[in-house]
Amino acid sequence: MKRLAAAALAACMTVPAAAQVIVTIDYRPPETVQRVAIPVNPGENRLKVLIISGRNSYEHDWTGVNNTLRTMMQDTRRFDVRVIEDFDNGTLDTLKGYDVVLLNYSSRWNYADPVQHVWSDAAFKALYQYVREGGGLVAYHSSFTWGRDIPEYKRLIGGAMEPGSSRRAPPGAFPVHLVDRNHPITAGMREFVWTYNDDMYTNMAMDPEAKIHVLATAHDAASAYDPRLTGPKYPAAAYTPEKLKAMKGIDGDHPQVWTADYGKGRVFSITLGHDEVSLHFQPLQTLILRGTEWAATGNVTLPVLEEAKDYPNK
Repeated sequence: MKRLAAAALAACMTVPAAAQVIVTIDYRPPETVQRVAIPVNPGENRLKVLIISGRNSYEHDWTGVNNTLRTMMQDTRRFDVRVIEDFDNGTLDTLKGYDVVLLNYSSRWNYADPVQHVWSDAAFKALYQYVREGGGLVAYHSSFTWGRDIPEYKRLIGGAMEPGSSRRAPPGAFPVHLVDRNHPITAGMREFVWTYNDDMYTNMAMDPEAKIHVLATAHDAASAYDPRLTGPKYPAAAYTPEKLKAMKGIDGDHPQVWTADYGKGRVFSITLGHDEVSLHFQPLQTLILRGTEWAATGNVTLPVLEEAKDYPNK
């Protein structure tokens, strides 16, 4: 712990005042008890979903999240979900049998690491062509922690986290503001919903060519960086009032959920959904399920779940 604290302090001294200090902590995602999704009767003619995964940062239990997403989606009786954990040599033939692809992948153990594992050029080209020709895409949570150095991938999903300038804000639970409730994905949802045990990605590097349409934002409050509220990932010396004021986007609203077109394809991007705990809450479930259906078909038939429904408040 002393070495960790010393390293964090040293980082504070060398990183510019307006940058977030990247601190790696000793962490292992908690084990959870989950249901295993049962096979789907092919005669039911459900929408076919492919989750591309296989690697992620040290804070993400990607295997557990994949399983939770799969059971959650298949429980609606709208989706038939498969998971692939090696897309290094993926081809268009791999993808074109699916209505929508969901990305739950990150190329680095820590998103600031210089070393990463990326797919082959042919696999990237297959993914781009699949969406360009009309396939649906869901860019999910950790999809935004890599790709900052891959311009076409960044354009595909809309943006990426940039170490130093982008931030993971401290709160693990926070309200999400649905700024467009006329879109098919968000229609019927309340204006503010909560997400729990989650990550708020702020000050992301958005790709101007992506032409995103923002559905939801979150507020990056300077008060949340108070050392009495944060842990070892937020050393107090790096987040003094003066340094917070210098941080771009502080006390601002930041996109968390958006849509975009990519060729003939629809892209649904959602930065939320850190782990299985996050996925237990109905507002996030509603966004993911309806967003996936929209990406696949352009329409939404799945209902708004009870805890996410709009209600009279006057």
